[in-house]
Parts: sequence; structure tokens; C-alpha cells
Amino acid sequence: VQLQASGGGLVQTGGSLRLSCAAVGRTFGDYTVGWFRQSPGKEREFVACVRGIGGRTYYADPVSGRFTISRDNAKKTVYLQMDTLEPEDTAVYYCAVSRAVLSAIRDRGSYISWGQGTLVTVSS
Repeated sequence: VQLQASGGGLVQTGGSLRLSCAAVGRTFGDYTVGWFRQSPGKEREFVACVRGIGGRTYYADPVSGRFTISRDNAKKTVYLQMDTLEPEDTAVYYCAVSRAVLSAIRDRGSYISWGQGTLVTVSS
């Protein structure tokens, strides 16, 4: 499935942004859809995901309580609502899909198709 990420931008500390990940040409089906981020000099890290079956959500500890992932199957879009942003959240954010088992959903190697990334910059 092809993915298109959007919604990044420049925001001040404490502000909010909503990222979108749209499936192009087809639905997400039963894929798990995840968001990852990568800062300069760092590895790409897991942020959040939503399971295709059941819709359960999972978050990395640094964003838990501040970010919310949601899925709109009718619009073929997954959202990442980011609130109370911090400079440490500055990164390129990527969405991706996976059919991995639960134990592997935080592992970027289990994701099989990636969007192009969208830059989020949080100024202090």
C-alpha cells in the first residue's frame, strides 16, 4: 500500500500539530499503521501505532499522554494528534504499515511500506 504523510510544520513549545497518513489507491485493510520519527544523528524510533484488527493503540513512553493516534477507515487516513509539543519532538515523522505480531509492532524492521516523511520542528 502506498502512503502519503502530511501535516508537519513549525510550532512553538507547548503547541499542537496533527499529522495525517493517507492510503493511496486502497484502504489500510487489516494492516497495523504506525508512526516513527527520526532526528539528525539518531535512529528512526517508534512513536505510536494502531492495530488493524480491534483498533488498539500503542505509544512510546516519551509521547504517551501527549500524542493520540486514530484511524478513519472511511477516509483511508490515520492521524497523529500531537499536543504539548517539546523541542525533543523535532524530527521527520514517517508513517508505515505492518502485518507484524503484537510483539514486533514497535520494531521498524517489521514495517513493509513507508510514507515519504513530514518534518516537525518545535521551537523553544
